[in-house]
Order: sequence, then structure tokens, then C-alpha cells
Amino acid sequence: MTSQTPATNDTPLRIIPLGGVGEIGKNMYVFEYGDDIVVIDCGLMFPDEEMFGIDLVIPDITYLKERRANVRAFLITHAHEDHVGALPYVLPEFPGVPVYASTLARGLLGNKIKEHKLHNNPLIGLEPGDQIPIGPFTVVPFRIGHSIPDAMGIALRTPVGTVVHTGDFKFDHTPVDGRLSDFHILAKLGEEGVICLLSDSTRAENPGYTPSERTVGDAFREIMEPLDGRVIVATFASNIARVQQVLDAAASFNRKVAVIGRSMEQNFRIASDLGYLTYDADRIVAKERIGDIAADKLVICTTGAQGEPMAGLARMANRDHRFVEIQAGDTVIVSASPIPGNEEYVARTIDNLFKAGANVFYHAIKRAHVSGHASQEELKLMLGLTKPRHFIPMHGEFRMQVQHGRLAIETGVAPENVFIIENGMPIEILADGTARRGTPVTAGYVYVDGLSVGDVGDVVLRDRRALANDGMFMVVVTVDKQTGHVVGRPEIITRGFVHLNEKDPIMAEAVRRVVTAIENPGDHISEVALLKSQIKDGVSRFLYEQTKRRPMVFPVVVEV
Repeated sequence: MTSQTPATNDTPLRIIPLGGVGEIGKNMYVFEYGDDIVVIDCGLMFPDEEMFGIDLVIPDITYLKERRANVRAFLITHAHEDHVGALPYVLPEFPGVPVYASTLARGLLGNKIKEHKLHNNPLIGLEPGDQIPIGPFTVVPFRIGHSIPDAMGIALRTPVGTVVHTGDFKFDHTPVDGRLSDFHILAKLGEEGVICLLSDSTRAENPGYTPSERTVGDAFREIMEPLDGRVIVATFASNIARVQQVLDAAASFNRKVAVIGRSMEQNFRIASDLGYLTYDADRIVAKERIGDIAADKLVICTTGAQGEPMAGLARMANRDHRFVEIQAGDTVIVSASPIPGNEEYVARTIDNLFKAGANVFYHAIKRAHVSGHASQEELKLMLGLTKPRHFIPMHGEFRMQVQHGRLAIETGVAPENVFIIENGMPIEILADGTARRGTPVTAGYVYVDGLSVGDVGDVVLRDRRALANDGMFMVVVTVDKQTGHVVGRPEIITRGFVHLNEKDPIMAEAVRRVVTAIENPGDHISEVALLKSQIKDGVSRFLYEQTKRRPMVFPVVVEV
């Protein structure tokens, strides 16, 4: 490996997370030296239950848009949605900027880019062992274990020293595809000197080691062996290694496999075409032919392990699936742990599966799932191999980053060189090897709602929350344009507040308050905006007194 030309001036290397610290998801890390920027990953996050109507959350790229001409490349560590899902929304802002990714990631991304009709960003190969010069950087990808094949970490050789970004990783010594993490490159980088390590903090609270992915295959076989009914396995569509183990376990018991769910079918086809899945073609059954196969000879692999309402498993549980209806004697294996925030959806789906007569193996009953992220001993090993001078824990909620920072200090990183930061906080590394915090940059949430990206902001969400919590109360008033007096009786419409009829005392009193609010100014001609404000204040105050709730009050004033 060639060493980078050392820095000769005061230009710092700036490392700026625009997403992925203090949270799980929307990973995006900016590396800036002078007038050159490379971006590692460009992910999305799924909305929490307070984000009503929002489909996806992506990083705020204001900082990059202001420096559009300086962005040289997007580097992708692996093809999970929290690392690539925002690309279709971000790339249109950067025409011509190439995306570097591994063979499988390019296969999965090519599909996504085609769906969004994006043709301006070349997809370029990035494989472990490459050394790709981009401006003042040299990109050195290295193989790492994770729950998708072809996962990589990236070493960036820069004028101030080598930075190592682990990507999502665990050290699996018996991976399903037989491709081991590249300890050799990590140790070599550590010997040469790593100025800064950015490392995955997802399981920094978990002691010990994360079990090998191979243990899941053993669990599948153990569950399947005594069964004489159908087996339905739900997992992430992108977890190609898990799908391979479903295929292998099915073959052990001479069962055929049907793959169901749009994203699962799509990924299955791409991974098969690229050689990442191996199986006997005769064992695959088209979903339309599921009914022709004996129950004891069938395994169904589907999406929906997170309880997503529209995914395969939830639809099967709700008897709403075109090809599969859960029946007594079915065994369902939910091969995933609930993502924080999804626990309720997962629990509801499991309840519905039991109600439909299935037996369900899930995370609390049997470990038919292992994480793709490193536990404490593996995190210490990564720190020990790379021996970084500075350390930034990333890809985790704040408490996980704090725990990871403590592990770094235990392994010899100076406490003042551990930077536990939030999105938008730049860390600047200088030519003499020292590091400091910079001035924070814009790094918030951008909401994707249907076809609109960024149109729904915090104000709209706040209104949606208020409507969801307390409902709405609309007051329609007709007033005489000349005198400002009320004409006829004000009309009241409520939604999601309480079901009121006109004889209800609250309703009658609300009408009286509206009339009082309008008549109050006297006989002079009232300004419509003032009338609306008076109605809103008067009615809001009255409803809170009566119900201790604050519905959104919408006054509509019609002048005649």
C-alpha cells in the first residue's frame, strides 16, 4: 500500500456526519479536504409512530448542495436501506457524480435507480483490495462480515493520515458465504497508523461476541425437522445470507421453496443472477403453484419480519394475501429482532398468526436470528487492530456511542481524543494529527411523504400530531359585511374531537361564545382576520375549560 502525500498546509480534513450518529438509520458521512468532498453512504430511516403520514426520513443535504461542485463521489459500504435508501432522492442534486459500490450493491442499486428513472450517475465497481484515487483521497475498501454479502469498510488515505470507516460489521469466523473479514488489511493499517476510526456502535451495550450467522441455519433445521406442515420464514429481503440458509435447510428435508413479496422476489432474482445464492432450480416453486405442493414439502420465504402492514407476513396473518392463507398446522419463523419503534407492529402480527392457528417462533422464544453487528469484544478487537489516534463512534443511538467511547478508552485511546457527537458536528483533523470540533452545520430530518420530498416540515407534523391527539373543531360563521353582525346560526363541524350533536350543552355554549366574540367589538365594521382570531381564542379557551383538550380550531368567516 502506498502512503498518501503528507499535508503541507493548514487545511484540515473535515469529517461531518449528516446522519447516522445519535440514531439508527440514515447513515451519511462527509469527508472534506479543501475543495474536495467524498460521501460515504446515503441512507434513509423509517419514520417513528409520531411522524404521521411520513413514508421515509432522509438526511438534510443543505451543506452538500451549497458545495455541489466539490462533491467527487458517493462510496457505498453495503446495500441496506439505511445506507443506500436516500440515493434516489439525493442523486438528482448531483448530476454526473459517480457512485462506487460492490457487485451485489450495484445489482440492487441498479434496480432502484432504474425505478426512479435516474441516468446521470455512473455506477462504478468498488471491491476489496482496490485502491482508487479520488482528488486528494485514496479509497481502500476492505471486506467485513455483516448480514448481507459484499459488505465493506472503507479506509480513506488523506493528506492528514488514514481514516478507517468500518461500515456495519461483525467478525464472523464462519460466514455463510465463506468470505472472512480482512483482518490482514486492518492490522496493516494499524501498523502504518490510523489517524481516526469511525466504528459501528449498534451493539456497544452487548457484552461478548455476536454469534455467527451460521447458527441461524442450525436453528432452522432444528425447528423444521419434526414438522409435517408448511414452514413460513419471514426475514429482511436484503438478508441474502439468511435466504441462503432457508434454501439449505429446506433442501436438508427435501422441501421446495417459494419466495414471496415484491422486494424479496426482486432481491432473490438479482442475487441469483450475480451468483450470491446457490440452489437446485427444481426446488423453487412459483407463488402461483403453492397450492399444488404438499404441506410437508413446502417452505415459504417472505418479507414482513418487522410487522409492516403491507408486507407479506402481515397480509398472510390478516387473511389478505393473494397466494397464502395461514392455516392450522403452519409454522412461522420470524427471523429478525424488532427494530426499535416496531415492537408493537411485530407483536400484533405475531398475535394474528397465533389467532389464525399457526405456531410461531419469534425473537423471545427461539433464536432464529442473530445480529449483523459487532458486540463489545469484537468492537475492542477492531480498536486493537487499527490502534486509532482519534475515535468517533457512529451508527448508534447516543447511549450506544457513549458505551463505545468507553470501550475505546479501555483499549488505549486518550479520553480527549474520543468524539461523541451529533449529526452536523464536524470533527477537523489537522496536519499535526490533532483534532477539534468545528462549527455545526445544518443536519436535520427531511421527510418524504408520497411524491413530495421536504415539503412536509416540522410545522405540518406538529399539526398532524395535534389533529391525531385532539381532533379538529371547525366553526363556520356568516357575518354582514356592512355591520359585522352574525347572520343566522354559526355552524360547527367536529372530527376526532367528540361526537357532538346540536342539542349538546357544550355545542350550544360554543355557538353562544362565537356570537359573543364577534359582537364584542361593537357596531363598527370588523376586520375578517381579527374576527377569526377572536373566534379561535374564545372557542379554544372554552373547549379547554370544558374538556381539558385542545382540538385545532378552524374559524371560517363568510361575509355577505
